[in-house]
Amino acid sequence: MTATLSLAGQVALVTGAGSGIGQSIATHLAGAGARVAVTDVDLTAAESVATSLPDARAYRLDVTSADQAAAVAAAVESDMGPIDVLVNNAGVSTMNHVWALTEKEWDFNFNVNAKGVFLVTRAVIPAMMERKRGVIVNTASMAGKTGPGLLAHYAASKWACIGFTKCCAFELGPYNIRVNCVCPGFVATKMQREEIEWESELRGLSGEQIFDEYVKQTPLGRIETPDDVARVVLYLASPASEFLTGADIDITGGAHLP
Repeated sequence: MTATLSLAGQVALVTGAGSGIGQSIATHLAGAGARVAVTDVDLTAAESVATSLPDARAYRLDVTSADQAAAVAAAVESDMGPIDVLVNNAGVSTMNHVWALTEKEWDFNFNVNAKGVFLVTRAVIPAMMERKRGVIVNTASMAGKTGPGLLAHYAASKWACIGFTKCCAFELGPYNIRVNCVCPGFVATKMQREEIEWESELRGLSGEQIFDEYVKQTPLGRIETPDDVARVVLYLASPASEFLTGADIDITGGAHLP
């Protein structure tokens, strides 16, 4: 029998789903039939996305708070049913030379990009383990493999995300819980626009020059879209990838290759 991308009857919780990649992921999962818990630190943004989907609910979630992670996981289970799919997508970035990095910048990136993934995963997996089924997809980054300049703290947090993914896959496999992560490249989002501004200032180049560099570093010749990421997340969440776990999948248009 051919595996499908259908998520009919399943409940998916997506963090950082109020905009950008997270919004696209929530939309694609809903399009495959999932009931989506749209979570974001910005409740208004989450509500806007949820109202655009056929069967979704919005929740405010600061992924750096263990109490909020536990409360939202419990609320989703109560309101919508057992969580079948967790997408840890919430992420932040800043840019700076490593010699100028502040402890505040380091902690900000790690608290969301690494600790946040851990806290939400920890809140969701006990019920998955009890049911002996579940899928977790984490949003890491090309930066978590390539070590780019000006992003030492961000790259380190995404390396942590990749390592955490692999450890979870090993430990949760016996419970029939699959854990994978995606590693996007230069994605056209609000975060990317901010990064172009920061990099422009730090390197003394125009925003247009920075953008052109991103395109030139991408063999497929264009900037990535949130939908490029969401389609792969849908695949990882679906029965089509039922024997795939512990993977860190590059979605970069080849930008990770040089």
